[in-house]
Order: sequence, then C-alpha cells, then structure tokens
Amino acid sequence: MLVVYAKCIVSGLNVENFLKLAKELIEETRKEPDNVSYELIQDKTGKNVYAILERWPNQEALDAHMKTKHFTTLIPQIEKLAIGGVDIMVHDLLI
Repeated sequence: MLVVYAKCIVSGLNVENFLKLAKELIEETRKEPDNVSYELIQDKTGKNVYAILERWPNQEALDAHMKTKHFTTLIPQIEKLAIGGVDIMVHDLLI
C-alpha cells in the first residue's frame, strides 16, 4: 500500500479557488477503481497549509491516477495557486 502526502501553502487570496479545484480533483479521484482514499486536510497551526492525503494499493494504480484527465488538468492549476508549488512525498505503508 502506498500513502501519498501532497502538501502546499496557498495564499489567502487564492484559497477559494484552490478549494474549488481540490474538491473537483477529490470527487473525480474517488471514482477511480483503485483509489483507496483521497482526502484534503488542513494544518491546524497554519491556516493556509493544506495537504492531500491519499492511498493506493500499488505503484501501478498511482501511475494510472497521475495519467487521468482530471489529474493532468487540475494539478497544474493547483500548482499555480500554491506558493512554491506542491511538495509530493510517496511512502510505503508499513503497519
């Protein structure tokens, strides 16, 4: 099982648009057959710090997700709103 943590910081001026794009990305991704979970979280100490926390059964499923139309369309738009882009970390779930 893979766990992806994709963190970004969004300027207050861009939060509304970011949330709209993130909602669309999450709704479409949750329809993918291999998606285990896909959630938007917000840092309690930094109001404009967000992350998408996602789970995939294997690398092939994650690779397929990254080729979907919604991913290739929405992620570039989200990256433009994020200060410094999106920091993506892929982890193996151990326990």
